[in-house]
Amino acid sequence: MQKYGVIVHRTTQTVAVLLFDNFSNHCLANAVEPMRAANTLARQPLFRWQFLGLDGQSLTSSSGLPVAPEMALRDHPGGDLLMILPSYDFKRHANPQTFRSLRAARKRFKTLVGLDMGSWLLAGAGLLENRTATVHWDELDQFAETFPEVDASPKRTVLDGDVYSCGGGITALELMLDIIALHHGAMLRLEVAALFMHGERPSSTDLPPRLNETTASEAAVALMRRNIEAPLPIEAIAKRLNLSPRALERHFAKALGQSPTQTYRALRLNAARRLVEQTTLSVAEIATRCGYENPSALTRAFKSEFGTTPRKIRTLP
Repeated sequence: MQKYGVIVHRTTQTVAVLLFDNFSNHCLANAVEPMRAANTLARQPLFRWQFLGLDGQSLTSSSGLPVAPEMALRDHPGGDLLMILPSYDFKRHANPQTFRSLRAARKRFKTLVGLDMGSWLLAGAGLLENRTATVHWDELDQFAETFPEVDASPKRTVLDGDVYSCGGGITALELMLDIIALHHGAMLRLEVAALFMHGERPSSTDLPPRLNETTASEAAVALMRRNIEAPLPIEAIAKRLNLSPRALERHFAKALGQSPTQTYRALRLNAARRLVEQTTLSVAEIATRCGYENPSALTRAFKSEFGTTPRKIRTLP
C-alpha cells in the first residue's frame, strides 16, 4: 500500500554511519537530516540510524566537534545501509585494518554508501571492482588512476546496484533524496527537498530566476574546477551558463573583484600546489594535470603566483 508516494507497510530501514577522525560535519548533517525529515513527514520511522567507529573510541570532526560512537563497527549486527564517511584524512584511514573491517561488514549490510571520500576506502577494500562510483571532485582523477578497476564517475551522485556514492557536502543531501525516492516514493522526496529549500529556482514573482553575480560566479567556478587538466575557453563557460562573455566578466568583477581568466588561473595553480605538496608526481606531470603545456610554463606561472618554484617547495624541510 502507498500513501502520498510512501510505502507505508515497509519496515524501518537500519542505517549505520561509520565515522573516521576528521570527518566533515557538513556531509554528516546532509546525510542524516533528510532521514530525520523523512521520518517526520511520513509520521513513521522509515529510517533508524546509529553512529559507529572502527573501534568505538571518540572521534573528532574536521571542525573540532567530538562524537562518541554508539559502538564499534565489528559489534554492529548489520542492516540495510552502511554509510562510510572519511573526509580530509582519508589516506591515513586507508589501511589494512580498515579494509578488513569493511570486507567483514559487507556481509552484514545490504547496501554500502560512500560519502565524500568513502568510495576510496571501499575501493581499497576491493569492494568496488567493476562498479561505478564517485568521490569528492578534488580527488576524482587520482581515484580513477589509483583504482582502474572502478568506473570513476564525475556525477554528483551514483547509485550502482547495492553501492551508492556521492562527492560530499551538498551532494550528500542529493544522494539521500535519491535514496528516499527509491525506497519511499517521489512525493516524499519532493517534500523533504522542499523542507531544505532544495530544488527549482524561485519563480519570477519571488526572486529573478536568472543568474546573479554570486550564482553565476559559483556556477562558473564549478565548471572550472571540473576542467583543470583541459581548461575550457571562457567563452565556452559563458555559453554553458547562457551568458555572454561580457556578462560573465561583470559578474566576476562584482562577486570576486577579478576576471574569470584570473580566477581560472588561480584555481589551476592552487591545484598544482596541492599536487606539489601532497604527491611525488614530477613537475612535468603536474603541469599536464593542471593545463600547462610544459614544466617551464607551469614554473613561471607558479613563481609569479607564490613567489617560489615547485622544486624549491619540495626541498623545504
